[in-house]
Order: sequence, then C-alpha cells, then structure tokens
Amino acid sequence: MDPRAGRAPVVAALDLGQSKVSCFIMKPDGVRHADRTIRVAGASHVQSKGIRGGAIINMDEAAQAIGHAVERAERAAQSPVSGVVVTTAIGQMASHRVQARVSLGANPVGDADLARAIGMALAQIRLPNRRPIHVLPIGWSVDGARGVHDPRSMRGGSLGLDLLVVSMAENVFTTLSHCLELAHLDLQGVAAAPVVSSLAALEEDEMDLGAVCIDMGGGSTSAAVWGGRSLLHIESLNVGGDHVTSDIARGLSTSKVGAERLKTLHGSAMASANEDREMLEAPPRGEDASAGPVIVPRAMLKTVIAPRVEETLELLRDRLKNAGVGLEPGAGLVLTGGASQLNGVRELAVRVFDRPVRLGKPQRAPHLADAASGPAFCATAGVLLRAAYGPREAVSARKLMARQITAADAPRVHRGNVVGRVAGWLRDNL
Repeated sequence: MDPRAGRAPVVAALDLGQSKVSCFIMKPDGVRHADRTIRVAGASHVQSKGIRGGAIINMDEAAQAIGHAVERAERAAQSPVSGVVVTTAIGQMASHRVQARVSLGANPVGDADLARAIGMALAQIRLPNRRPIHVLPIGWSVDGARGVHDPRSMRGGSLGLDLLVVSMAENVFTTLSHCLELAHLDLQGVAAAPVVSSLAALEEDEMDLGAVCIDMGGGSTSAAVWGGRSLLHIESLNVGGDHVTSDIARGLSTSKVGAERLKTLHGSAMASANEDREMLEAPPRGEDASAGPVIVPRAMLKTVIAPRVEETLELLRDRLKNAGVGLEPGAGLVLTGGASQLNGVRELAVRVFDRPVRLGKPQRAPHLADAASGPAFCATAGVLLRAAYGPREAVSARKLMARQITAADAPRVHRGNVVGRVAGWLRDNL
C-alpha cells in the first residue's frame, strides 16, 4: 500500500462540469502497485446544474448536484467521504512558467540545493487575482546545460529550474470552495481537467515523446501539452459541447432537450452516406400543442455541428501555436471528455491539426463499468491515479489552497522539514 494512503484512507474525486458532475471513490486496497492500476470502489454521475460560461452561477443548484453525485458514489463504495479533490475546467485555467537559478558550492548537487531552487522559483510567482492549483517541474539544468532529469550528485557552478504553474481565477476558486461547504464537503484540492485527463488517457511514451491531450467538455475545451515526461503548457476555451447543442436548437428551431437528443443519436461533424435522404424529427420549441414536430434532413444537422466543432479546434490550435509550444514531428493528439465522443470529431481533429488523433479512456482503471469507462470520465479517474502514483507536486494542495506561496518560501526552504519534503517529492518525480 502506498504510504500516503495511510494519511488519506479514502480518496474521492469530483469532476465538476457544465454537463455532468461525476464522483469516483477509491479505497486504500484500490491501489494495485503490481500493474500500476486502480480499482474504483464507487462511481456515479448526475446532470450538472448551476454552472454556465465557465463559472458557478447558482450556488445552491451546484451544491445540490455535487451532493447527489457524492452520495450515490458513497452508497456504491459503502464508504462515507468528508472531502473531495475537484477537477474542473472552469475558472479560466492558464499556465505560467517561472525559472530560478542558484549558485552551487564545491560539493555535488544535493537535496538542499534543489530545495533552494524550488524556493526561489516559488518566490517569483506573482499572479494577481489568480489562484495557483498546480506547481510542476519542467526540467533542470546545470551550468546552462538543459535536459537534466535528476541533477543530484552532479557538479557545476549553477543549478537552474523551470517550473510550470497552473492557475485559475481567484473569484471562481472562492466560489467553488463555498459551494463545497454548502454540500458539507471539504475541498481537498483542485486539479485542472486537462492535466488529470492526461494522466488517465496518455501512455508514458506519449508523455515522453510529445502529445496533446484535448479535453472536450460541455462548457469548455482545454488542452494539456506534454513532452519529455513533463507538462509544458495548458490552454482553455469557454466553448464546448453545450454550445453545439445551442447551435442546433437555434438553427433547427427546436428545444435544447430535442437538440441534445438529435446531437447524441444522429449528430456528426463529418458527412455520411444517405444523409440528404434521411429525415429527422425533433420537438418544436415552446408549448404550442398544435405545433407539429420539426422535420429536417440529417445533412442539415451536420451543417450546424461541423462549423462549431471546426472553429473550436482551429481556435485551440492557433492558441497553442501563439503560446510558442512546439511539438515534435509525429506527436499525436488524444481526445477526452464527453464532447469528444460525437461522431466525426476525431476525423475533424486530424484535418485541423494534421496529426494522428485517437480517443482516450481511463486506461489504468480496468474494472470500471462500461457506463463510466469512456472518454467522459478520464478526468475523474485521473485524480485517483495522481493520488496513487503521482506526479507529486513541488507544493502540496493544502499549501496552494492556503495561498502560502510568497517570497518567504525562499528562506524557509532551508529548514530541514522543507528539505525533507522536497526530498520525498524528488524520490517520486525524478
């Protein structure tokens, strides 16, 4: 059993999105070190409420949906939970790089030198009105030579560190914390959806050689870029599958419920055979009992869906390009999230990005039921995988949430207890 499991015998992951709220619960015996898999003791998902436009807009409704999802998972796991780690894409997620360089003495690089570098990097974090939620290492360098995975025992004049800080809007974080309190739950941490989706869906070779995990949710589309086994960048757009549903409702003059049904059963982002002759029915908008159903050819549905999906993928592609995140030739894309399951999305992504694309699923949670094992549940499973196997972060979730990341961290990092924590982090990540 992982030694951390003794401090947190039950781990609960809550995926908070605009379309659904899902909860996975893992007990200590769910960590299978032999094959690095997990067993989920309880899983549930309910329709989301109170979330729109990348933010919580109704605290009571959101708290009620959260409570229902957690209660169902608790019954399935036969184990109560007091707190959850929330994964979400709301809150205008963004990433920022910080660098630090410290001088070395005559002795080889040791844990204390690495702790100093981490402390100096943390002291540079200045993100007004934003809350750091991840602090992850990108790479080390010795005397300017990059690509060093573990600099300990090396000699040189200077040690460099590149850290990636992922943050969210402070006001959204505060609202999320209050919402969990209304649901009588402790907020134990927040994880960016594309980051933990990557942990569930990507192979180790993909993280090493380079890959982009695109998480396509109901209210947002976000991406995590990986290379050299490190997270390099994240990007987020407040456009998702629900926007496609709204486009269908407007374009075909049907209700949102009817539009969602059309999208789920018949929707496609690519042309298909006989779509001009196949007719579809949808309920009319409004409550006029005399109004007949809306009847449209299936081809019209595609003309509404395809432009929105293509525009979203193109915008994400351009954002990644403008961020200066270079991908190695042959680096592929992995699609996760409920909206990625729409027919034709994978083929459209191939065309937009000109790279190989596949659908992802929680690969190291083999015992999930079919209803909870698809791309829509990668983020929830990824939270549990991170708790079981890492990567551990340079700063704990509790410290990030308490926002104790200031210049004071640099001198404090010399103290033995901090060096010990850094040494533990290094053992798990280097």
